[in-house]
Amino acid sequence: MPENRQKGNFMKDKLILKDGTTIELEAAASLTGITTIFTDWTAAASVLPKLTPENLSSLQVQTGEGLTVGNYTDLVLQPGSWEAKADGVHITISLREKTDIEKRLENVEEGQQTQDGAITDLGETVAKIAEGGTL
Repeated sequence: MPENRQKGNFMKDKLILKDGTTIELEAAASLTGITTIFTDWTAAASVLPKLTPENLSSLQVQTGEGLTVGNYTDLVLQPGSWEAKADGVHITISLREKTDIEKRLENVEEGQQTQDGAITDLGETVAKIAEGGTL
């Protein structure tokens, strides 16, 4: 991703999570190598827990000027790396797209939850009728 400069100020590219959380990027050659710098571990701890499956289900990469250069869906967080330096904590975030098998499994699990709910409702209805109740 290109460097962004405007009026002498360095404007960083951004990773924008589904919930609107913005992470400023130092470098992002690919989804598997997104580097950001936090001033300290407290700053990192306020942002990194937001890298949830829900927030990674849809995200954008924008230039410093606000131009969207990438829209991604169905991403998975992989092990990354970190290094404490004089200017802060450098953290490399690694993401990848979900595999077809992972997507299928999620669909099966969602379908099973729907089916389980319907079976519970049916069981409650049958029990009510068996006790002499009506619908």
